[in-house]
Amino acid sequence: MTSTIDPNKLFFWCRIPANELERSHEKKVDIKILKTKKAVYQWVAEDMISEVIDNNQKNKLTRWILPCGPTGQYDYFIDKVNEQNISLKKLHIFHMDDMLDWEGRPLPLDHPFSYEGWMRRNFYGRLNKKLVPPESQRHFPSIHNLDAISEAIKEVGGVDTTYGGIGYRGHIAYNEPAHSPWYTVTNEQYKNSKTRILHLNEDTLIALSQRHFGGCSHAVPPMAITMGMRDLLSAKRIRLVSETGSWKQTVIRVLLFGPQTIEYPVTFVQGHPNVLVVVDSATARPPLGS
Repeated sequence: MTSTIDPNKLFFWCRIPANELERSHEKKVDIKILKTKKAVYQWVAEDMISEVIDNNQKNKLTRWILPCGPTGQYDYFIDKVNEQNISLKKLHIFHMDDMLDWEGRPLPLDHPFSYEGWMRRNFYGRLNKKLVPPESQRHFPSIHNLDAISEAIKEVGGVDTTYGGIGYRGHIAYNEPAHSPWYTVTNEQYKNSKTRILHLNEDTLIALSQRHFGGCSHAVPPMAITMGMRDLLSAKRIRLVSETGSWKQTVIRVLLFGPQTIEYPVTFVQGHPNVLVVVDSATARPPLGS
């Protein structure tokens, strides 16, 4: 399929110096650039801690959509929760996605690409048992009831913050670009998409195989279940994180300056009243030089 993005504009965005991004009047989303990956993870963890403490003090629920990638922020978050004795008993977590085998079935929880298994071991399992959210407040997408997670969000009155990463071609969760020429999905339909099961695009399989298995794409499960854009965009705040350097330099510039397009689904956050993108300096560099 042919891109609808003007290549001359794209090349211009990709040459903007990193030090001009934060102060640009042309950007459609706010961006914060930190020096290192570690600084990005610490910033996100502090943001999470601040929100849950503030809501605890007001005796309010905290309601998050969380990713299983990036995960570096969770080490800092868990340490602070345990050290400062911060209760998560009023926290609801909606997990945005998970991977499935080639037949669209859940992976065993001990599989390296089971996001539910990873979060149970490395997030919930490391929190002080006196502080951890109750099991009933941990919401994972289910192939057996695709609407269950959306219904749970409604029951608790919505989402406070969506935390997420950004894919190479702009997917949030596994809301990936639509490539097929055999059917059409409009921008409005995509923004209102619901939880669904899908085959991963080739670029996602390549990126995951490069990151985890030295390029062995056969080791990457080819299907996923994902929350749709409707729920992700419904949050009061959206905090997007990217710290993988050259893989994401172009998509960040499309997000900041480009049009809303299914080619880069992350662009659908444009126009949301409270969005912030947080990146490290390597990711903020201009991919075509300055």
